[in-house]
Amino acid sequence: MSIWWSLHLRREAATVPLARRMLLGAMDSAGVDPEISYDLAVALSEACANAVEHGSGGADGYRVTACIDGDTCHIEVTDGGPGFPAASAGRPAAPPPPGAAAADAEDGRGMYLIETLADHVRFANRPQQGGAVVSFDKILKWRDDALVRAG
Repeated sequence: MSIWWSLHLRREAATVPLARRMLLGAMDSAGVDPEISYDLAVALSEACANAVEHGSGGADGYRVTACIDGDTCHIEVTDGGPGFPAASAGRPAAPPPPGAAAADAEDGRGMYLIETLADHVRFANRPQQGGAVVSFDKILKWRDDALVRAG
């Protein structure tokens, strides 16, 4: 069984906790281990906060898509902003290294946190449309009373 949902959100700070709560509610209902759910919620919050801060204005907003398929949760956050800086030949640059942000900086840690909390992460630019795509996967652990399980 798989569960899939998608949200199209305004580029406003208030939408970040909304996306996080939707994810946590889905994870709890499905029976995902709370620690795994929390890791995914923090990673999602960081990706959404980046979309709000760096995405484009206007009606486009940003999109969050999540899917529980088998023992994996896949999450994607897409915005319509300028995208990631190009490294070479139009390929997105790698996120800054963990020590790149100053110890007291409030910015610059989101992508590092996402990489730390997820099992597989991809930062990319949307070809033709513009904007950034942050996608990440995490292997799920289940509570004993889980309603949804792989296999």
